[in-house]
Amino acid sequence: MSSPAAEPADGLPTPARHWSMAVILLGIGISVLDATIVNLALPGIARDLNRPASDAIWIVNAYQLGVLVLLLPCAKLGDLLGYRRVYLAGVAVLLLGSLGCVLARDLPMLVAARALQGMGAAGVMGVNSALVRLTYPRALLGRGIAINSMTVAVASVAGPSVAAAVLSVASWPWLFAINLPVAAALLLLGLRALPANPLPLAKGGLSLLDVGLNAAMFALVFLGVDQLGTRAGQPGVALQSVLLIAVGLAVGVVYVRRQLGQAVPLFPVDLLRIRVFALSMCSSVTAFAAQMLSNIALPFLLLDGYGRSHVDTGLLITAWPLGSIVTAPIAGRLIGRVQPGLLGCAGMWTMATGLALLALLPEQPHNADIAWRMALCGIGFALFQSPNNYLIVTSAPPHRAGGASGMLGTARLTGQSIGAVLLAVLFSLSAPRAGHSGGAQLALGLAAALAAGAGLFSLLRTRRA
Repeated sequence: MSSPAAEPADGLPTPARHWSMAVILLGIGISVLDATIVNLALPGIARDLNRPASDAIWIVNAYQLGVLVLLLPCAKLGDLLGYRRVYLAGVAVLLLGSLGCVLARDLPMLVAARALQGMGAAGVMGVNSALVRLTYPRALLGRGIAINSMTVAVASVAGPSVAAAVLSVASWPWLFAINLPVAAALLLLGLRALPANPLPLAKGGLSLLDVGLNAAMFALVFLGVDQLGTRAGQPGVALQSVLLIAVGLAVGVVYVRRQLGQAVPLFPVDLLRIRVFALSMCSSVTAFAAQMLSNIALPFLLLDGYGRSHVDTGLLITAWPLGSIVTAPIAGRLIGRVQPGLLGCAGMWTMATGLALLALLPEQPHNADIAWRMALCGIGFALFQSPNNYLIVTSAPPHRAGGASGMLGTARLTGQSIGAVLLAVLFSLSAPRAGHSGGAQLALGLAAALAAGAGLFSLLRTRRA
């Protein structure tokens, strides 16, 4: 293994670049996939473990919480200790968590193992884009970010399809077992293929108090928002949820005030002072809220509203990631030729158009009418995501690449959480049922409005400060 000083200053040469990127993409792919791969199996897991279905949701929540509370600390550790070290440590923890999930014999053990999985994924996600920045020379960085963005986009919607394939031939523990050989291979390949970076990268250290405040803020707000979205109709839940969110925000005020005077803050307020970075974060949160809102609403629309089968629904929804796969390389090549703010705006307004057209479908639409609208959404999202991520990564100084990478993941998770809660609130007002698609159509209309808002944030980046 070469020393940091021996690494090239402007990316890796080929074929080393290809090996490094393969490790980076495989790691972020399984980290994002693990967030949703269990959704389809939750009823079966609840039955096998003799627990009510309402308890099984913690199999999902534990993973999300594990990622949220450690994403920014792992990103800062990357800036302080090196991105390769944090990435490999994250993969090792993910491997241990996956093994724990395979061996779990009751729900508490499975939830704890899923939380450990999420903590490992935080290490991978926290330094993901920083490693891409080290891997590619500046002239090709847009292309590398586009490939990385495409992998995240596809993995984020591939969970149910992968789960269906696994569960058709095996039981639910195999959903976690497939991680074991992948994570082991990542450890071996990562030691040899990932680029090292010069140390020290940033001054300062990691305060345990700041880590605790970061964890408390995200955990309290997440729990309050999740409870508000999933149990809003139960007595006393609304007040309890508001209290959790209020306490979380109060902790956040104390936490952020502590960061203001730090040279390398854990919560990167220094990066948020950069106008283009802040606008890119707003675009990202809003865009992922629109994506999550629509991705959850679409199965209800197709299954309950239009009476499509599960097979037909899966095939129709596949048009979305296919549109992204085709468009992402084109978006990567356009970075540097077209202003990223304009590209992002065009992408989000294209997605907003696709979502609005899906919301306005007639009562008995043809499959082709649904598919091309889905593809339009995927094309728009890919056209937005790559230039948006490029601006987030490159607007941060090199010694803060880890902080930018952590905020990129935080924006994605925050947006997805907002989208899920918005859908829960809409469905509590207009629950989906056979032959009726009003709630799902309303959700798609709201998603279109959010996508249009993301496009506006993106357009504002073209103006001089």
